Amino acid sequence: MQLSEYLDKKFPGLVLRPSLYYQWKNSIHFELAKGLYQIKSNSDELNPHYFNTVYYQATTLFNELFSDGDQLYLVTNIYQYKNDYKTSRKKMKVYHHYVKNKNLRYRLKQTRLPYMFDDEEDAMEKCTSQFSLYCQKQDLRYELLIKAICNQDFHELQPRLHNPFGLYEPDIFFINTTKDIIFYIYDDRGCEVIAKDIETIRPLYEKYIDWVDEYCFGEISVLFKKL
Repeated sequence: MQLSEYLDKKFPGLVLRPSLYYQWKNSIHFELAKGLYQIKSNSDELNPHYFNTVYYQATTLFNELFSDGDQLYLVTNIYQYKNDYKTSRKKMKVYHHYVKNKNLRYRLKQTRLPYMFDDEEDAMEKCTSQFSLYCQKQDLRYELLIKAICNQDFHELQPRLHNPFGLYEPDIFFINTTKDIIFYIYDDRGCEVIAKDIETIRPLYEKYIDWVDEYCFGEISVLFKKL
């Protein structure tokens, strides 16, 4: 099944773009390193305790959602001008750096989609290159990839995502087709989880309730108590 067919069947109406939480009822929004700060107090230095907590929490959530043997799509949205579309595959680094099996990369698929941020003045001149690879958890260097996603706004930190076109940073989605779950880390501040069946993510909510984003906590807790 192709990615678009899967999404239409399991998550009808969903657009694979930032703010999944607001598009789908069965969802949780987590805040990473709650109560900690990116910069040390009274200093311009980055706070390593903050970033280590971010990495730990994001990776912990990933491991709770993805088991060895689960089938998944690793999806990357690259935002670019339409004239750059033909070169985007050559400039993509996500699958080169974070997929272990070089032969598996030959299965990488690219689709041209409308620009995801259509309220911008020059949106008609831009598009989204969406790359997808069907694989398994053990095929990925997922711990390094998660760090790269979380580091994307901090040039001092490595690894970092490669942004070849100077627009928005790439968005990366982990889609578990075995459990029908989508996991999206938007940056070091937080992440979103949505599921076809809310019972699939109830254990995650109950186990990591202290990590739930404060601004969404009320509506998320009401959602889970209703069922």
